[in-house]
Order: sequence, then structure tokens, then C-alpha cells
Amino acid sequence: MNILCLSGSLRTASINSMLLRATARLAPGDINVSIFNGLGELPLFNPDLEVNLPASVATFHRAVAEADALLFASPEYAHGVTGTIKNALDWLVGFEPFASKFVAVLNCSPRAHHADDTLRETLRTMAAVIVESASISIPLLGAGLDESAMVGTPSVAGAICEALRALQDAVVSRRGSLTAEFPIR
Repeated sequence: MNILCLSGSLRTASINSMLLRATARLAPGDINVSIFNGLGELPLFNPDLEVNLPASVATFHRAVAEADALLFASPEYAHGVTGTIKNALDWLVGFEPFASKFVAVLNCSPRAHHADDTLRETLRTMAAVIVESASISIPLLGAGLDESAMVGTPSVAGAICEALRALQDAVVSRRGSLTAEFPIR
């Protein structure tokens, strides 16, 4: 199973990006977690560019299409999602392989509920399937944990692993129901 991680922060020391890197390190062998590092290279969304996609958008679309699920982590700015994550989502609005994609949202700061709520609403509007059991808040803001400390802290590592398994279970369950509904002959 392939999970693609998207961080809403471009900051080098971003706690959200550290959480996603820790998630990749903690992933069990049957789950491949990769991080898309090119969100900052996407041009501002412009429908005129959809006719001849910029290379960075084509690369992004390909990565999303190949993923079984997406995992988001984004900070909150002025009670909303970052421009980075909103721009990335804008590029996915008309992208058919995104519709019905399983997604989960990781929140590093439970007090940052405005961005979390906004991101979830946008994802629902775009027809993504939010896996609530894989969408968790982990109180990392102010905890002083870097990526390695997240991996080494049992409560954090355990929560991450449970979220990954919940996301995997949702994807596997869908595959099973599709196979039952449309048997392979």
C-alpha cells in the first residue's frame, strides 16, 4: 500500500513536516509512506494552465494518482489552512483520480482546530473520503520533540502507527468490497 504525505508548511523546521517524516520512518513494511516535497514548486492555480500542465503539476498529479491514500499535516495560519496546501488542493479539484481518494489529517496542535476543520471541509467538498479513525490530533506544538524524538516517544509513535493501520484498513476494506462487487474473472 502506498501513502503520499502532504505538508502544508514549507518551513525547514516545520513540526508538521517532521511529523510526516516520522510517520514514514514508523511505517510497517507493508505500507510505503512517501513525502511529496514539491508543493512549493507548484505555480499558483490558474485554470488556463490546465490545458498544458506545468511539469511540477504533472508530477504532483502522477504522485497523487499512484497513491492509495493521502496523509495531510498542515499548520494553521490566521484560522485557516496555509496557502501552500490550498494551492495544492486547487490543482486537484478537477483531477479525477483524486475523487474518492482515502485521506487522513494529522493535527500537531489541538488548538489549531480552525485549519483542521477547514481542511476537512475542503476535502469533503472535493469528494475525498476522510478516514476519521486515521485522522488524529497529536499535541506536539511546544513539546520540543524533533523527528527522532517523535519516533522514540511511545505515545506519539503508537498514535502514528494506529493511524497508518486505520488508513490501511480503509483501503483494504474498499478493495475487498470492490472485488466482491466486481469479481475478477
